[in-house]
Amino acid sequence: MHEGVFYAAAGWMTILLIVALVGVIRADAVIVRLLALDVLTLLLTGLLILFADANTDSSYLDAALILALLSFISTLAAARYHHEGRIFS
Repeated sequence: MHEGVFYAAAGWMTILLIVALVGVIRADAVIVRLLALDVLTLLLTGLLILFADANTDSSYLDAALILALLSFISTLAAARYHHEGRIFS
């Protein structure tokens, strides 16, 4: 990967991470915080994949996969809890 493209992508994703973090902190509604946190983890997963490609190290991909799966499960659980008041039936 071209070095300039990597730094531009990493810088842009870092800025987006900061914006998403501000969204998590400043949101009033629970659902908005949940969506902002989901965007935050999606951006972090993308940043891990970008570093895995730049360093040709597959351990970053493993961490990105685990983070994506945990984020998906936690988002489903939080949305169900917010909607029904319980996580499990």
